Amino acid sequence: MTRVAVIYGGMSAERDVSLSSGRQVISALRIAGYDVVPVEVGSDLGALLRALDPRPDVVFNALHGRFGEDGAIQGVLDWLGIPYTHSGVRASAMAMDKVAARALFIAAGLPVARGKLVDVAELEHADPMPLPYVIKPINEGSSVGVEIMREGGNRRAEIAAGWRFGATALVEEFIPGRELTVGVMGDEALEVTDITSANMFYDYEAKYADGGSRHVIPAQIHPDIYAQAKDVALAAHRALGCRGATRSDFRYDDTKGEPGRLILLETNTQPGLTPTSLMPEQAAYRGMDFPRLCAWMVENAACRG
Repeated sequence: MTRVAVIYGGMSAERDVSLSSGRQVISALRIAGYDVVPVEVGSDLGALLRALDPRPDVVFNALHGRFGEDGAIQGVLDWLGIPYTHSGVRASAMAMDKVAARALFIAAGLPVARGKLVDVAELEHADPMPLPYVIKPINEGSSVGVEIMREGGNRRAEIAAGWRFGATALVEEFIPGRELTVGVMGDEALEVTDITSANMFYDYEAKYADGGSRHVIPAQIHPDIYAQAKDVALAAHRALGCRGATRSDFRYDDTKGEPGRLILLETNTQPGLTPTSLMPEQAAYRGMDFPRLCAWMVENAACRG
């Protein structure tokens, strides 16, 4: 029987998300017939290494955020020679760094919003681009730290003073319209989900709170945009060098009618696997239940070793 260590928790701002994903995965893999070893991860790397001895056949990486999906744990597992789920070191590091990923997407000819890297201290004194715009931490996921600056807003100095995500931030034009997402498994884009929320945007609360958002699959959008979103998601997956499953997020400006303007926001190399997550919904729409999805990820695990 294949022995799978599920690592979850971690020490990022997304720890709670990872704990939820991990619990779901542990249950699903047991249903799928694997010998599962839960490994809750904290800040002690030595404790993690001890938990991986004796060495499992596969590590299911259910970590989110920094140290979990930025190439750090992937490098450790490569060093140990243990196959693990999701993308490797380079793809994980590139996707987690929004500035690096943006540069790569532009080079690949993919549609991204106008934007630039700014010194956060400068925000206190002036708007770095015309309103409305979005301020994003460079190396966080799940919309942690994301702020939208609109006409008439006066929070710029407050945001700059309270910023805790490093000296720089990515600033991009705000794209009105809808929030879309597309899952990719291997070499195939799945479906397009249209996400609606009562919140200002698809923020952390909307992503993970019960009833925080409504997911429509398949998205009721122009067929050309539906096809484009799938094509761009697969192209982003390949451009980053990802493997296994990813999920790419988009803004779709249909405020002046369809077909509108599709903008790629980011590609997630560790899609959420919580009860409210989008990737499992798309797999289920395709007829793959959650245990089978997790089993697919295990069977597609790999490492540089």
